[in-house]
Amino acid sequence: MTLRLYDTREQALRDFIPLIPDRVGLYVCGPTVQSSPHIGHLRSALVYDQLRRWLVHRGYDVTMVRNVTDIDDKILAGARAAAAEADAQGGGRGASEEWWALAYRIELEFTAGYQALGVQPPTYEPRATANIPEMQQLIARLIERGHAYAAGDGSGDVYFDITSWPAYGELTRQSPDRMEAADDADPRAKRDERDFALWKGRKADEPDSASWQSPWGPGRPGWHIECSAMSVRYLGETFDIHGGGLDLRFPHHENELAQSAAAGDGFARYWVHNGLVHVNGQKMSKSLGNSVYAADLFAKARPIVVRYYLGSAHYRSTIDFTDNSLVEAEAALERISGFLERVDRRLAGTRFAGTGAQMVPDAFANAMDDDLAVPEALAVLHDTVRAGNAALDGEELAAAASARGAVVAMTEVLGINPLSPQWSSQADAPAHAALGVLVEHRLAARQRARADRDWGEADRIRDELAAAGITIEDTPSGAHWSVEP
Repeated sequence: MTLRLYDTREQALRDFIPLIPDRVGLYVCGPTVQSSPHIGHLRSALVYDQLRRWLVHRGYDVTMVRNVTDIDDKILAGARAAAAEADAQGGGRGASEEWWALAYRIELEFTAGYQALGVQPPTYEPRATANIPEMQQLIARLIERGHAYAAGDGSGDVYFDITSWPAYGELTRQSPDRMEAADDADPRAKRDERDFALWKGRKADEPDSASWQSPWGPGRPGWHIECSAMSVRYLGETFDIHGGGLDLRFPHHENELAQSAAAGDGFARYWVHNGLVHVNGQKMSKSLGNSVYAADLFAKARPIVVRYYLGSAHYRSTIDFTDNSLVEAEAALERISGFLERVDRRLAGTRFAGTGAQMVPDAFANAMDDDLAVPEALAVLHDTVRAGNAALDGEELAAAASARGAVVAMTEVLGINPLSPQWSSQADAPAHAALGVLVEHRLAARQRARADRDWGEADRIRDELAAAGITIEDTPSGAHWSVEP
């Protein structure tokens, strides 16, 4: 089956055919590092990690670029607000962060969140501030082609002229006549209120460190020009896939497409967008005070559980985070890890140990090829776990080994293999070890009772452990325990 992806521009599923056979160029809009990462940021990063992992599994050499927007109105505003708060508390300006220090501190938080979630680092992770010359070159091309203009009021602003590009609005299928004014810059010198900023002239209240010299005067780039310039620098004028959150379709991606195409670049051949995250049925927003940050999630559950939850829905769907979401994900992972632990115990020392080929089942592959249908792929995974447990119950060791190989292969593709060293060394290991000491102590007491033929005491200990959520499995190699999901 050929991989199919939903292309936002075409509003249809399309067979994925890369520009260069066996190679994929993937650009994903990364974070604007103004404040700590929240659940929506993690979900988006995970979606494209899943896509990348599947492309690699299918044999593609993937070059992935995920940018960092480290200069922006909101970053500067955040630094000013921090300075004002420091002044109000008597700390003086020396107690506040420079805008670039704030951006870097937040960038590190994002990096830590991605790493905890098992998101593989991109091939390239360019910062906007390191690509200013490329942005200026692109702006100059647009001016030369008649699609951009410098403000005539001496402000140093440069705008994209949307009336010069008849295809403007094609990504989101909007008519420019029905669009609202672009609010990304002071409209002081715009020819049309819908024109968007390519270069923003320096304002008096902005620090010198936040501006660069340009042919139009000192200033800084607009948000949209950043991704157009960086994607071309690292992937070429035409590349395969552009990804990002659904909220970026307009105006960000619409403007990217317009300015890049107007400059003569082929730009992205497929546009992929992931759905948003709601919290208890409501859209997440600062005004509602219902934002769920990465730190909150990792305080509630192991990172592998967070990964399972955020990656279990179809990437284009909206997911609703509730108090039970992580509990359900934990239970699902326990079923997977419980099977893997059980099958490894049973196969140890037999001729079937290590014999299960690590290959994903056809049904799993077909689901992933069908626009990354992860829910259907997970259904195949859990069906295989059930079949593997049934094979163990029936002492069908060859079938159990085969199921194990398939489960490991599927969980590796999804990045949720409980046997992976990344997950086995997580922070709850000391607590699990402490629990193990206590449980093993009770199991030893139970074994002594069984040796003394004190069946009542042995059953009492078993019931005591069961009441605490501990499942006991008696095997030829002794009793083994697991936490009941």
